Amino acid sequence: MAEKKEKLFDMFPGISYEEWRAKVETDLKGADFDKKLVWRTNEGFNVQPMYRQENIADLKTTDSLPGEYPYVRGTRTDNDWFTRQEIIADTPSKANEVALDVLNKGVNSLGFKLEDVSMESVKTLLNGIMLGAVEINIRCCNRKAVELANNLVAYIKEQGATETFRGSINYNPCRPCFHHGKKMPEWALANAKALMDAVKEVPGIRVLAVDSAELSNSGAYIFQELGYAMAWGAQWMTAMTDAGYSADEVASRIKFNMGISSNFFMEIAKFRAARMLWAQIADQYKPASKEACKMVVNAETSKFNQTIYDAYVNLLRSQTEAFSAAVAGVDSITCVPFDTPYKTPDAFSERIARNQQLLLKEESHLDKVVDPAGGSYYVETLTVAIGSEAWKLFLTTEEEGGFFALVSEGKVQAAVNASCEKRHTDVARRKEILLGTNQYPNINEKAADKIEKKEACGSSCCGGAAGEGTALCGKRAATDFEELRLATEAAPKRPKVFMLTIGNLAMRLARAQFSTNFFGCAGYEIIDNLGFNTVEEGVDAALEKGADVVVLCSSDDEYATLAPEAYKYLDGRAEFVVAGNPACTEELKAAGIKDFVHVRCNVLDTLRDFNTRLLK
Repeated sequence: MAEKKEKLFDMFPGISYEEWRAKVETDLKGADFDKKLVWRTNEGFNVQPMYRQENIADLKTTDSLPGEYPYVRGTRTDNDWFTRQEIIADTPSKANEVALDVLNKGVNSLGFKLEDVSMESVKTLLNGIMLGAVEINIRCCNRKAVELANNLVAYIKEQGATETFRGSINYNPCRPCFHHGKKMPEWALANAKALMDAVKEVPGIRVLAVDSAELSNSGAYIFQELGYAMAWGAQWMTAMTDAGYSADEVASRIKFNMGISSNFFMEIAKFRAARMLWAQIADQYKPASKEACKMVVNAETSKFNQTIYDAYVNLLRSQTEAFSAAVAGVDSITCVPFDTPYKTPDAFSERIARNQQLLLKEESHLDKVVDPAGGSYYVETLTVAIGSEAWKLFLTTEEEGGFFALVSEGKVQAAVNASCEKRHTDVARRKEILLGTNQYPNINEKAADKIEKKEACGSSCCGGAAGEGTALCGKRAATDFEELRLATEAAPKRPKVFMLTIGNLAMRLARAQFSTNFFGCAGYEIIDNLGFNTVEEGVDAALEKGADVVVLCSSDDEYATLAPEAYKYLDGRAEFVVAGNPACTEELKAAGIKDFVHVRCNVLDTLRDFNTRLLK
């Protein structure tokens, strides 16, 4: 007779959501539950502090298996994605040399940029590469895309790889609109049709690009990238089916290139929602097979949140981003090298970028599990929520004339730029944290000497002159703070900030730490102290050190007395700052004190003001 095993959880009573919430509200001691624990996302919906089985009871996202329509759980029954590297080289021969080298180091997907698309150039570029074993992705000037396609197809036939070739030509006629504020080119759809005809004998080439990574790298919120990506893809489907191609033909030529932000769970949900939405959009065009509804997506780690200062933190950002894309089941991943913002990536940074993906495969074994997030109460709820917000944007875009029309009018760029501006404001106020830039900076780091290139948005492709319309801003989130620090580095004298710590031990230490981080964001020299018995003693010590700024660090109760005393004794010999926002602030302002630093400050604007005063 089999031994009866006890079930541990049967020994405990079930706890309802209402009981859990009542306990939490008791622990909050009167604080508002929604304000304290509910997160209002930039995507337009609320995230609760806890999710339970009942939250996903009515959701349809768990009704299918990986590889089954609508593909929310993945388009494949395995999770082995392509490890992609962008090859940076001046000539086709050099690009080929680099490509052959990295193919022996774990890469199985290559990204090239070609200026010369002649047959000779294509042959030189791909010489010695086994086309059936490696994914090939090429970007060139949009005007040259058809010539590239004809030459590439001819080379593929010559190599006998017609059925085994996998790759893409990045044809993106929105590029001049995004980068230069131009109208959509008149030849955009004619070229697209010519491309479709040029590659018809090679089923594995995708030539209609949906480059929503451009939006992500320009500061778009996640729901915007997803909604516009769906509208962009639908525009290709409509335009090409209207031109006489079948839905299956068109869908099989579309390649999504999407960005990945550092919002780990939201990005997992985004890619899951993207497959689900795209499957339903493609299905509306009545393809002969549901296979045509599968989304093919390359995910690229973010450039928007990369920083010049404390640049190795970029590795932490891109690692979690690649992690979320791998868990979400994308088809290929590109890890952007950590030094991209300030130089052409070198062999070291490219090796690290490759190894980031190899770690996810060889050590974390993420390629062995399909949709590990499936069934998660949190992720399933996020998938539906982010998909819902993106769908609203998709419908609005369709109602207003479609994606290409809105891009040509500059409305998409304007919407993304508004989000970018909001995100820059959030970075300035430290609502959005960039470690090492607007929080916990390495105050002694110098960066001016390592900057080898100026950042540029876009390229000269298809005419580089600015148009009359709206271009994407393209400024990284850290740019404003970096300008501050570079100005400090260039100044003849580095400002000194002295922490005058006095009074309540806990408060003075906490406020000195806060102020150190605050002023460190501008690259000032920080002089911290253990504490002083009197303000006179502290001010004298500050002046002896040659301080340009004296920050009084104490408790709110003590500021009413200490701040006026210190301000009067300093007598304008240095800038005077109170660390905090005490109840007596108005009285202190009446006494002449004008500078206060605290959590509600706009850090960027405050430091810009100090730079104006100090960097003379």
